[in-house]
Amino acid sequence: QLQLVESGGGLVQPGGSLRLSCAAAGFTLDDYAIGWFRQAPGKEREGVSCISSSGGTTNYADSVKGRFTISRDTAKTTVYLQMNSLKPEDTAIYYCVNIVACLHNMATVSPTDFGSWGQGTQVTVSS
Repeated sequence: QLQLVESGGGLVQPGGSLRLSCAAAGFTLDDYAIGWFRQAPGKEREGVSCISSSGGTTNYADSVKGRFTISRDTAKTTVYLQMNSLKPEDTAIYYCVNIVACLHNMATVSPTDFGSWGQGTQVTVSS
């Protein structure tokens, strides 16, 4: 299984920013399309953003478009999610996972058979 580790969450005021990181221990991510998902209390997990293995394709949920940016580092070891202009409704546990493909409709993005969900990182947006 491809186990990824998320980090970078925290408590931030509305309008603030956070950068989440997604990394794998011991190997690079350049062969894998990666998706960021989130799950708020009492709600189903939803796709937030994704990036193709080459980095040439990125997609976003409508709720975060224009505020969040997904990227890969040049060493291909880490995928980032830069989150700006955060809102209370962005509060959730954020997860990254290997996905089948980075599709335009985030609702159709799904993990591969060997992608497994990690612990996630908590993001809380509150004044």
